[in-house]
Amino acid sequence: MSRTKPILRARLPRVLVLTALGLLCCGGMAQAAPEQPPAACTQGEFCSWADEFYGGHSERFDLRIANPGECIPLPNELEARSFVNRMDRDVTVYQGRDCSTEGDFTTYPGHGTFVPQARYVIRAIQIWE
Repeated sequence: MSRTKPILRARLPRVLVLTALGLLCCGGMAQAAPEQPPAACTQGEFCSWADEFYGGHSERFDLRIANPGECIPLPNELEARSFVNRMDRDVTVYQGRDCSTEGDFTTYPGHGTFVPQARYVIRAIQIWE
């Protein structure tokens, strides 16, 4: 028994380092890289897609066609299930077409927020100053 303790003490630092490395490596593998949207969504735009993982019909918004502070229902009755915010402004996505806070809503930061699977169907957006 006394011989086992020195062996454990000598190997314990190695075991801890290997365990930590294993957790770091596996953690990166468990969180798969998000699906990248089609190249059609460029810097300065908010893009939404009808299907998860950036599939189906899409709509794009930028400051030329969308006024900050206004509720903007998605056109053509689009119900988005994935989106990207590549604007330099925060964008709030709403479950209701009237930007009502009665349904779900969440604000996403600008400069590259990628959401391949929205938590709820998006029907309107609001761009902030």
